[in-house]
Amino acid sequence: MTAPGTSLEHTTVCDLPAVEQAALLRAKELSARELLAAHRARVEALDGVVNAVVTRTWERAEAEAAACDAAAARGEFHGPLHGLVTAFKDLNDTRGIRTTYGSPVFADHVPDADHPVVARVVAAGAVTIGKTNTPEFGAGSHTFNPVFGVTRNPWAPALSAGGSSGGAAAAVATGMVSLADGSDVGGSLRNPPGFCGVVGLRPSVGRVPNSGPGHQHHRMPTHGPIGRCVDDVALGLSVMAGPDPLGMLSLPEPGPAFAPPLHPLPPFDASGPGERTGRPLRVALSPDLGGLPVDPAVRLAVRAAADTLAVLGWDVEEADPPVDGVDETFAALRAFMYASDLGRRLGPEEVRRLKGTVQLEIREGLAIRTDQVADAFAAETELVRRTHAFFDRYDLLVAPTAQVLPFPVEQEWVTVVDGVPMQRYTDWMRACTRLSVTGVPALSLPAGMAQTADGVHVPVGLQLAARPGADLFLLRAAKAAEEALGRLGTPPFGPLLARPA
Repeated sequence: MTAPGTSLEHTTVCDLPAVEQAALLRAKELSARELLAAHRARVEALDGVVNAVVTRTWERAEAEAAACDAAAARGEFHGPLHGLVTAFKDLNDTRGIRTTYGSPVFADHVPDADHPVVARVVAAGAVTIGKTNTPEFGAGSHTFNPVFGVTRNPWAPALSAGGSSGGAAAAVATGMVSLADGSDVGGSLRNPPGFCGVVGLRPSVGRVPNSGPGHQHHRMPTHGPIGRCVDDVALGLSVMAGPDPLGMLSLPEPGPAFAPPLHPLPPFDASGPGERTGRPLRVALSPDLGGLPVDPAVRLAVRAAADTLAVLGWDVEEADPPVDGVDETFAALRAFMYASDLGRRLGPEEVRRLKGTVQLEIREGLAIRTDQVADAFAAETELVRRTHAFFDRYDLLVAPTAQVLPFPVEQEWVTVVDGVPMQRYTDWMRACTRLSVTGVPALSLPAGMAQTADGVHVPVGLQLAARPGADLFLLRAAKAAEEALGRLGTPPFGPLLARPA
């Protein structure tokens, strides 16, 4: 049903933001089946190299798209995501669709129920084409596993797409899906979008209820959207967010409160959680999140982006958020999370089949003492209190999404950052993990391109954060920043069309 005179030939519709695809579907200028066919062609053309959509459900997707078109013919639409194409992260259970968690232990696992986020996205009318790749049990910010292999960066296939939502970010960047879901403990909704040149949002704790399997006392794990632009992640959040009677940490605002179109924050309207008006937006620029080593190319890109925001009229000054004790708190809470999840769920023989870093997390988690957990919870509480005080002084925090540029896919994790050795596989991710502990909403926005030491041009992510609960405020600020910085668009497909030998 492509309208005469439009330029939606072949698969170029895949490169439109999800909000524009949705508008075409509702105007009946595009059918759900046409949109699905375009995305399928993109997957089949590019995913032999990228390896983002690792389990595919084309027959189911065709039936869902046909149902969307039949409803549209009657003047009905299934929901805000009617006819849009998605694939779910392989950490989230999908009823009747293989879900491996990236682990050989669960290589043939087919759940009998959807994760609550999956259920909300499906109910909103999305067409499901399968699952996106993730590292084993989401451990580490590089997407590879023994079940499906490695996911490659769509801008530079020899480099990492990040993780653990690397498959999701790469699929969005290449137009294999309209938008995607992801999850984040230490940066998985921020690092992969930063590496792949798209937008990812880690919402406030409780914004997207985490009422799936397992207990809900952990505050660091959360779910959120990945899209091509800020309006796209607002669309995704409008479906994923909202109260859940089974969600112990659930926030009360309804999902549609975050729906696009967003109104960008003007430079002299800082109205937000405190309704402060009549002055410039106060922005804290933290180039290294309190003294972290950062690649010089990343520093340069982040400072250039901050200069652009200052031109908008925003009041930008250097200031670090509270970080004292945050790294130790993250490590203890993460160990407790592994002990109370995989440490209880898997037997010794199953644990021995996992990759070394996951085995290490489980061992440390099972060895953690009660007093260490109590100290970590006390430190977390104090960090949250100090974070609120920080955002009494500043409306927005701007920092690098990742401390490094994308690295070679053969490298399991980054071992050196700007000459400083990393002792652990999560150490190089601290630009993200330091914010995870505090529960703030944080968003990764493309800041432009940078050049690696080998002369390869890759995206750089700019991380924006606001006070806990201020998700809509953050989205509006990010929309204004996006308009100033520009979007990267779709990666060049030349390197992706050549199948590996």
